[in-house]
Amino acid sequence: MSSLLEKFKKGLTKTREGLVDEIVKLVKNKYIINDELLEQIEEILISADIGVETALDIVEQLKQQVNREGFQEPEELVEVLKSQLRAHLQESGNGRSFRAEDFFSPTVKPFVIMVVGVNGTGKTTTIAKLAKVFHDREKKVLLAAADTFRAAASEQLQVWAKRANVDLVRTQTGGDAAAVAFDSLKAAHARNVDVVIVDTAGRLHTKVNLMDELKKIQRVLGKAQPEAPHEVLLVVDASTGQNVLSQAERFKSAVNVTGVVVTKLDGTAKGGMVFTIQKHLQLPVRFIGLGEAMDDLKPFEPQTFVEALFE
Repeated sequence: MSSLLEKFKKGLTKTREGLVDEIVKLVKNKYIINDELLEQIEEILISADIGVETALDIVEQLKQQVNREGFQEPEELVEVLKSQLRAHLQESGNGRSFRAEDFFSPTVKPFVIMVVGVNGTGKTTTIAKLAKVFHDREKKVLLAAADTFRAAASEQLQVWAKRANVDLVRTQTGGDAAAVAFDSLKAAHARNVDVVIVDTAGRLHTKVNLMDELKKIQRVLGKAQPEAPHEVLLVVDASTGQNVLSQAERFKSAVNVTGVVVTKLDGTAKGGMVFTIQKHLQLPVRFIGLGEAMDDLKPFEPQTFVEALFE
């Protein structure tokens, strides 16, 4: 068994217990497949934050497959559900294939990543973990402390920069965030940097001025280097469940979000929200956070994710 699968299994324990284990217990106590059983499965899916619409779709497909293939034993539904969940993850998102190897071996230089999200989602630690992976691959990394609104933001990022052994560009609290981003990119060109990761302010996503600031940062990066930023990653906290949708819609409408990082999956039973993100937002989940350690940020692999839930 691969080490990645083992990592996924450990990190998704709470979601597995609240989703798959509950369904397994349910079908073991049933003798026939009927509408009542399917409704109970639907309720379990919703409780794991897979989302009402997605749960309805999955149960409807279960029902069609049962009728089509003549399943009679309730326990047969577990394998059918597994294939349905895998198909939902593979078919949703924005349709573009994602290979972590390509992400961490960019052909453009400097490769610019803009990271957005509300405070408390694990945005800063995600930046540090990404920086470490690039650094371990012998890439020269520069962090841009463009969250100039929160007093401790740049200090926090500076601590992480030291831990990841990468450079940092910062300014005083209240400074122009877009100017920090611009200066960072200019410094990257001068220092022959491979990767620039831009932190941004994470005040409440309902604040119009924050979204305007993010738009400005994105515009300024594009002026400093054509096509930058090359990736805009939205960091969301898995424990907030369906609430991430309203957050994500705001960020998606403001900046060209290219992918999502789902953090804190190891501490919640709401891992099903991964399905909702990809289906409703049509955004691919790029990485998932499965712990606090620097190597606990893992590339999201749909098949491994589902296998870990059912192991």
